[in-house]
Amino acid sequence: MTATPAEASSSPLIIPTAATIGALGVVYGDIGTSPLYALKEAAKAATGHGGTITPDAVLGVVSLILWALILIISIKYALLILRADNRGEGGIVALLALLSARNAQPGTWRAQLLIVGLIGAALLYGDGAITPAISVLSAIEGLKLDAPSLAPAVMPITIAILVGIFVMQKQGTGVIGQIFGPVMLVWFAVLALLGIHGIVQAPAVLAALSPLHAFNFLTHQNFHISFAILGAAFLAVTGGEAMYADMGHFGRVPIRLAWFAIALPALVLNYFGQAAVLIVDPSAIDHPFYQLAPDWAHYPLVALSAIATVIASQAIIAGVFSLTQQSIQLGFLPRMHIHHTTSHTMGQIYVPLVNWLLAAATLGAVIGFGSSDALAGAYGIAVSLLMAITTLLAALVAIQWGYPPVIVIAVNGFFFVIDCIFFAANSTKLFEGGWFPLVLAGVIAFLMLTWRSGVKLVERARGALRQPEEDLIETAVSKCRARLSGTAVFLASTPKGVPLALTEFVKHNRVLHQRVVLVTVLIEESPHISDEDRAEVIEIVPGITRVILHYGFMQYPTITRDWFSSASRTSCRASTSPTSPIMSAAKPLSRARTFQACGCGGNRCSPSCSATPNAPPRSSAFRPSRWWSSGRRSRFRA
Repeated sequence: MTATPAEASSSPLIIPTAATIGALGVVYGDIGTSPLYALKEAAKAATGHGGTITPDAVLGVVSLILWALILIISIKYALLILRADNRGEGGIVALLALLSARNAQPGTWRAQLLIVGLIGAALLYGDGAITPAISVLSAIEGLKLDAPSLAPAVMPITIAILVGIFVMQKQGTGVIGQIFGPVMLVWFAVLALLGIHGIVQAPAVLAALSPLHAFNFLTHQNFHISFAILGAAFLAVTGGEAMYADMGHFGRVPIRLAWFAIALPALVLNYFGQAAVLIVDPSAIDHPFYQLAPDWAHYPLVALSAIATVIASQAIIAGVFSLTQQSIQLGFLPRMHIHHTTSHTMGQIYVPLVNWLLAAATLGAVIGFGSSDALAGAYGIAVSLLMAITTLLAALVAIQWGYPPVIVIAVNGFFFVIDCIFFAANSTKLFEGGWFPLVLAGVIAFLMLTWRSGVKLVERARGALRQPEEDLIETAVSKCRARLSGTAVFLASTPKGVPLALTEFVKHNRVLHQRVVLVTVLIEESPHISDEDRAEVIEIVPGITRVILHYGFMQYPTITRDWFSSASRTSCRASTSPTSPIMSAAKPLSRARTFQACGCGGNRCSPSCSATPNAPPRSSAFRPSRWWSSGRRSRFRA
């Protein structure tokens, strides 16, 4: 949704406006639905989950939420973290790429950063399981305000909505996604109007604009209660990490504009409106959000809240899909089927395995915890740790870019301390449900680290078996008695040496094709590689060519298209002919299946001829792009 420079110059107002509204639906869906439960949980924590909340406690809680939004979201993320982009892309994977942690030598500090970064990426999966559960459940619980008899129906309705969300993923969200932004714009407008309605009832709540109310309230409370309040208030900033993760989709300016012009004012007004309601009527602590609205508007507000939480859930699920694809590209996860739901947008993807595992975790959280109050104990701990990791990695990137270390340590150190305080506060909820996202993240991190170690071991073993290019040259020049007509294409995992598939082919058939192409796909540390820099063609000897295709970690390899594009510009252009056989790296021909080696038609022209009598030509259809997307791997792949 970002504009090209030409487009930006022709319509400088329309395109940022469209991107800004679009960012509301994708970036701020999660944090935009936090008013459903954040202040309620913080207020309950202030009372020790019992008793009546006092006006001073209300002012202290809402002041804490306000300054958490200002410090963590407005200053740290919107103004500072968004500067640490990798050619326009953000997120934990982009930070790891900027630090070149993927190819770090074992035992170095960059290698240790890779472990920390992968743990941060895994925490997003834990967040992805909790966010849909608590968002949808808290919205549907609004039914109990006017119809307590509907309380038994809250769980089935929530499960039905969540199942529908995960089922519709395979259809894609291209059309639905176009209305996300406008719907969330309406949502934020409703939040602001409800907040103003509440503030009018108790204007004294505006005194909470001073941070002294938050400081004095926390310092005069019991240590355990203060930590509980901090942990609950942190729910108001969960979802802020999406600002950085989705920067590549909308751009830095639209994300900042959407936050400062729309999302932040609406959230602050709504939180202050809820606080005003609690000052006037402390008994409204169970549903302060819905108590902002008149009685006749409760059911429409429940419906709008449900739609907003569906959008928030969709945004986090799409983020998990994108993170999965990036992790696969960089070699952190095993290959799995990735389905593109649209033909014109590469970012619209569906990963079936991840979708249903995430669905199982989300539904398990809803059924296991049973209410948004219980889920609040499981929410926050993963996000707070992720924010601390992001602050640390961003500081290292800033130092690497040449910023003065003293300033970087002072600024990022300040925010890192805040992140650690919130993480410590959320850690008190470990046995109340905080273990759930941590267990999910631990499993994913273990899988990532194990897979990466296994890939390195396999590649080390393959490297020991792989022949040097000199052996291939010697075979092509002096050892092959015959050359088959056409072109053979072999996939190679490294841009050096001879692919094992080619070694096995020559070993079994004792022939080579007239043209041999070795194709290697390299995933670079940049998110995108331009088409001009895509293909690197190296002629080893006449008739044997190596093609290296470069892709960014945000791009999807289209091997067939890019190889044919490079072939049209090189000596292997004849391979684009329909009559040229293309050999599959996954299915090298056996000696008994050689198709008409040396052109004798199977008449065995000499004792060394390996052609089968009257062997019909056989073509093993090579579909590189299909092979890549389905994750099929061969024991002959080099």
